[in-house]
Formats: sequence, structure tokens, C-alpha cells
Amino acid sequence: MKFIKIVFLLAFITVFGQNSSNQLVVYNFPKIKSSITMPVTIPLSGISNMINSSVKDLIYQDDSYTDNNNDQFKVKVWKTRPIRLVGGTNQNLLIEVPLKIWAEKGIGTLGVYSYQNTTFETVMYFNTALNFKNNWTIVTNTQPMGFKWVTKPVLDFGKIEIPITSLVEKSLKEQQEKFCKTIDQQMATQLNFQQYAVMAWNVFSQPFNISEEYNTWLKVTPVNVNITPLKFYGNQIDTNIGIDIYSETFTGSKPESSQPIKSAANFNFIPLLADKFLLQTTANVPFTEATSIARNMFLNKEYDVRGSKVKITDIKVYGVENRVMIEAETEGYVKGKSFISGIPVYDETKKKIVLSNTKFNLKTANILQKTATLLFRGKIIKMIEDEYGIPTQELEHASKKSIEEAFNKEYYKGLKMNGKVFNLKPTNILLNPSGITAVIDTNATLKLMINGI
Repeated sequence: MKFIKIVFLLAFITVFGQNSSNQLVVYNFPKIKSSITMPVTIPLSGISNMINSSVKDLIYQDDSYTDNNNDQFKVKVWKTRPIRLVGGTNQNLLIEVPLKIWAEKGIGTLGVYSYQNTTFETVMYFNTALNFKNNWTIVTNTQPMGFKWVTKPVLDFGKIEIPITSLVEKSLKEQQEKFCKTIDQQMATQLNFQQYAVMAWNVFSQPFNISEEYNTWLKVTPVNVNITPLKFYGNQIDTNIGIDIYSETFTGSKPESSQPIKSAANFNFIPLLADKFLLQTTANVPFTEATSIARNMFLNKEYDVRGSKVKITDIKVYGVENRVMIEAETEGYVKGKSFISGIPVYDETKKKIVLSNTKFNLKTANILQKTATLLFRGKIIKMIEDEYGIPTQELEHASKKSIEEAFNKEYYKGLKMNGKVFNLKPTNILLNPSGITAVIDTNATLKLMINGI
């Protein structure tokens, strides 16, 4: 049974589009709370297949002439084509069972009988009410809804034609009552999701490797599940599933697994969930890459200060507490090392991670050059603030691509996902020992289609 696994595909849905440093620095990324909302579609053909596989073609057989008070009647009932399900308007299913019936009747007295048989067809109808319990079980109540004769049963004894509709209906009504219990038993067995909830929860709460190259691990901790009431349509059942999770990314050693559960907690019924959801992911820009960007922009560039030249001969980027430090070595009119630090923020207009609240410090051995510090300070700070930035478009495109690839896969046979990212942008910038971490907010939609239940 694949249905319940949709609830816990959050382990694959929480995708991290991440660039990592070549140095395997052990760092635990922030623990992020996310909420995923997924419209779920269950084609009734899947439930129909389940019922058809549990009901044999030969539904009923009476091979005795003498039972039922010596009724001198035999009957066999077959399914002529697959049982069909249609969604009702009150959280119910209308079930249609087409039947072919062979009947044989004996007419006579004093133990001498003449037998004649006939074959005819009818359609049997049922109404099944579904009640999805928040303990992951579905309770059904199936009631008979009568027959529709395609051809009525008549025995032809030559000069005498004997209708046997009443005899057949009596047997079929008895079997229809029993068939109601069979449907409910099969539904209760096949649609008991508790065991699958426990299995999926324990499997997907295991940390899994999302980057072998950089030894990066993702650990997902489900918090709770919200489900909207089931909506029944002619050919499908719809619902929305909302999942609150904590996601954590680790580099280095594999983190410890969460404690396994023995029973799945009850989910919450909620009247409405938004179709779109917000998913937070992270992307890491190592300081080696930030340094490479700075060198491409500024290395060997010359600037005028009081009619003289100042040339940047070396530059590197690293972190100091909660600030990004740019260390620039210069020669010419100002010879020494300049230290420009700032708090990294995301500039949506520039599509870059830039520095704000910048501070400046100059170290030089020439005391005379210190008179040019104020002029040089204003020039280099303006240069850094105006020109330096870590482009995020590539990060955003990579994250969008990886998320949409994860959203458009068939992870299990019969379970298809279809999703789209509408908006994706960094909203918070954090520092770690090896680089800069961008927390990315992602607005997306995801739809799940279940086939082959």
C-alpha cells in the first residue's frame, strides 16, 4: 500500500541546493522549521483495482438442488467486467458490480423433475461511506443499493416459460449483504495506514547523504501532520496534507538518528490549507569562493588618491565573529593592509550578498601615509559597497533546479509527484567557520497522484 508514503516524502521534498567548500569543515547548519502543504489526488481507479483484486470472478455458487427447503435450484454468479467506483457527494463511494448469472431450476412432483437452465445479466449497486480517522485508519460502512436487470431470468420449458426472478433475487440479496461485509473487511485491511505511518516515519527520520563529495547529511524531523477533509469527485478523492518539520544539514560525520517510534501520533484535521507552501533551504558559499570573486573584481586594479596611484596586490575574504572581513593589500601611495568588515545581507535589487554597516582599519608602516587614511577610507569603502557582492542567481537557479527535480519524480511505483517553484530568494545570511550560509525561502506547489494502490 503506497498511500501513506506520500505523507513522509518530506524527506525528499526538503531539498538543499547547496555549494560546499572543498575543505570538509564540520559545521552544523541552523535547525530550520518548515511547513509543507501538498494537495493529494487519489484516483478511484486505484481503490477499484484493490477491490477487484480481492473479489474473484466467481462470486457465488450454489450446487445443491435440495438445500433451501428442497428448492431444486442451482445458481452461479460471475463478475462480467471490473467493479466500478464513482465518488458520491457525502464522502461516499458508489460501487457498481456487473454480474452474469447461470441458473438451473427443476420442475416436477414425487421426486421426478425436469431441469432447465438459463443465463442472464444484472448490475448490483452498493453505497460505501468512508470515515478517515485521525489515527490513520479508514472505517467504511457499505450498504446494498439494489439491482438493475439487464436481462431477466426466464426458464423455457417449451410450452411453459417460468420467470425465476424472485428465486434469483432472494439468493442475490443474501449474497449482497455478505458482499457488503467483504468490501468493508477489505477496506479495513488495505486502508489501515498506521503500520505504514510508523514504517515511513522511522525510515525517513534516518539521516541520509545529500552530497557524497562533500560528506553532507540531511536530517528531517517531522513534528506534526495536518489533513483537510476528504473531497469526493466522480473519479478521484482529493485532500491536502500539511507537514510541519525541522530540517538540519550536517557536514562531516553522519549525525545520530532520531529514536524510532512504535506508533504514529494522531494527525490533526484542519478545514483549510493553502495550496502553496513556504520551504526554507540553505546554500553555502565557502570563503574560498568569496575570495575568488573579490580577486576577479579588484586584484591589480589601481585607484587615484591625491593624484597618486594605489594598487591592490592581494585580497582575501574570511569571517570574524558575525562579520565578513575583506583584507586588501595595497602598494603605491598607500602601502599596507586595509581591513573592511561588514554584516552580510541580501540585496534583492542587485541579486547579491553585499556588506552593510561597514568598518575600516588600515595598517601601514609609513606614518606619513596615515594622513591619506580618511580619503582612502572613503574611496575603498565606497568601492566595496558599490562593487563587491556575491552573486546569488546561480545559487537560486541551482536550488530551484534541484527542488523541481525532486518534485517531479516517481519515487515509488504508482506514486507520482508534480511540483513547481514560483519564487525563491535568500532572506537571511549567516556565517559559519568555512563560509557564508544563505537561508533561502522557497514558494512552491506540489501535487501527488496515487495509482496502483
